[in-house]
Amino acid sequence: MKIALIAHDRKKQDMIQLTTAYKDILKKHELFATGTTGLKITEATGLPVVRFQSGPLGGDQQIGALIAKNDIDLVIFLRDPLTAQPHEPDVSALIRLSDVYAIPLATNMGTAEILIRSVEEGAFEFRNIVHGRDRDA
Repeated sequence: MKIALIAHDRKKQDMIQLTTAYKDILKKHELFATGTTGLKITEATGLPVVRFQSGPLGGDQQIGALIAKNDIDLVIFLRDPLTAQPHEPDVSALIRLSDVYAIPLATNMGTAEILIRSVEEGAFEFRNIVHGRDRDA
């Protein structure tokens, strides 16, 4: 699966904890992230991450473009709901695209953990059908 990982500044430590805790699951998948988040994940876990621009510099839109092309299977976006974001329209657009294309989206640690565990259990087989790929490929 192709998993996008995004975290606002005050949630980056949560993302590091999440990716560290689930490293053994995540290492089996392709990971994509906005700039600083991806760097911090790689530094903390050693996981390979395809990095885009920082969110405010277009990274959210770059991931949104992959969603629109059906090239992302799952999004974990740890948002900071208590801090105004200068790129809030981009954040809203990414969430909207996830809804439009039926991409599972977690915006908090609780949901993120459930989705990651579900990935390990094979709960997202419908994404393989969307992509026309064999489960073991």
